[in-house]
Amino acid sequence: MKLMPYLMFTKGACHEAFMFYAQALGGEIVSLIRYSDMPDSPEHIPPESLERIANIHLIAGGASIMGSDNVMGGAAADDDDGRNDTTVNVEVETVEDAERVFAALSAGGQIRMPLAETPWAIRFGMFEDRYGKPWMVNCMKTP
Repeated sequence: MKLMPYLMFTKGACHEAFMFYAQALGGEIVSLIRYSDMPDSPEHIPPESLERIANIHLIAGGASIMGSDNVMGGAAADDDDGRNDTTVNVEVETVEDAERVFAALSAGGQIRMPLAETPWAIRFGMFEDRYGKPWMVNCMKTP
């Protein structure tokens, strides 16, 4: 199991920030998915946000960091309050581990995205735990 920072950006800054991080850290972007690439995005994502980043993954020196543009937060996603949210991302090796960790950590919390397959993961889900802290569980597809 790995714990990996997951950075949420306001105002669509994710792509620019990750290009900077890749250059500054000598890393490589190994995955970049836009909201327009997601199944059912047009139904759930504002049209002006479809080209924003749904998931990006940078590897640098054996470490990983992931991120996305916050388009699900309503008006707060574009407020100019200077706040960026950080979510703890748990990367696991198997579907069984993903299901176990997701169920255990989300118990008593609020599920934001049920555990399911995505373009980048065999299983991915999002939730706030019972203490209001945001989490993600990823069981990544192998490139």
